[in-house]
Amino acid sequence: MTISPLLFIGLICLAGGGSLLPAEAIWLTIPSSGERCVYEMIQANVVVVGDYLCIDQDNVGFGPTIDIHVTSPNGKELYKKTNETHGQFAFTTSETGTYFACLSSHHDQSHYTVNGTAIVSLDWKMGIRTKDWDAVAKKQKIEAGVELELRKSEERVNEISANIIYLRVREAYMREVNDKTNKRVAQLSFMSLGLSITVSLFQVWHLKRFFLKKKLI
Repeated sequence: MTISPLLFIGLICLAGGGSLLPAEAIWLTIPSSGERCVYEMIQANVVVVGDYLCIDQDNVGFGPTIDIHVTSPNGKELYKKTNETHGQFAFTTSETGTYFACLSSHHDQSHYTVNGTAIVSLDWKMGIRTKDWDAVAKKQKIEAGVELELRKSEERVNEISANIIYLRVREAYMREVNDKTNKRVAQLSFMSLGLSITVSLFQVWHLKRFFLKKKLI
């Protein structure tokens, strides 16, 4: 069976986790009360850029506003805005962990009457997706086309390689923790067995002494 070049490229993109395909923003439904949060597990020293846009699907024009705040794994506030319809946050991660972006409807909607929910588009970009390749091409005098695509591919390969190394390190760490846990469980089991035998011998000795004292044996 002959596979067309376009299908072959598409299969490669899917096998690579879709890294060669343009990522699309996620759409969140923000209730009139409460908040919605999205989170992402991110490594340290990674550039993160997020674009958000609040729209009203029923009315055309200036829609509802939202409050948004982004926090690090240790709870540090990285970005906070209130009464916004759109914006962008950017930061470089200082530690590996789960980063949260929480959105809620702004309470004082003086310009707008909130009826139900609001719709927010959130595009969370990391690593290579945050680069302005047009600016890179101009700065390094790279012609648009094959050379620029090769440079992008090189960056993607480096990013994938870094992720693989990180996963290997995490695997080694988890394996070490698992081995330590198994050893501790085995030690606890032997201690429990030894304690049970000791208590049993003590009970036998105590009963024998009791029976001898009562002259039952």
